[in-house]
Amino acid sequence: QVQLVESGGGLVQAGGSLRLSCAASGSIFSITTMGWYRQAPGKQRELVATITRGGSTNYGDSVKGRFTISRDSAKRTVYLQMNSLKPEDTAVYYCNSRLTDSYLRPLEVWGQGTLVTVSS
Repeated sequence: QVQLVESGGGLVQAGGSLRLSCAASGSIFSITTMGWYRQAPGKQRELVATITRGGSTNYGDSVKGRFTISRDSAKRTVYLQMNSLKPEDTAVYYCNSRLTDSYLRPLEVWGQGTLVTVSS
């Protein structure tokens, strides 16, 4: 069984910063990508940022230049540094990973979500 455990959400004022973390654990053979998606009330889940095993990154247009994704491969952990936060960044942030488990099965796994609230 594979799990993603997120931490770091909370309440912050507009213009502030937060750092999210997500650690993968369980029977993992290899990780292809890790990343973050978010879902605001009444809206569809959208891409925030992803990072591949090779270190390539991809960002949603609304966060480019403000958010930075990074990873510690040895710890199977991905981070999301969020700067210059805006009220419209308020959402539940979900960690996501595409990986191969120890039985060599491809899986897509989601975390339970962490709430980020940005006050104006």
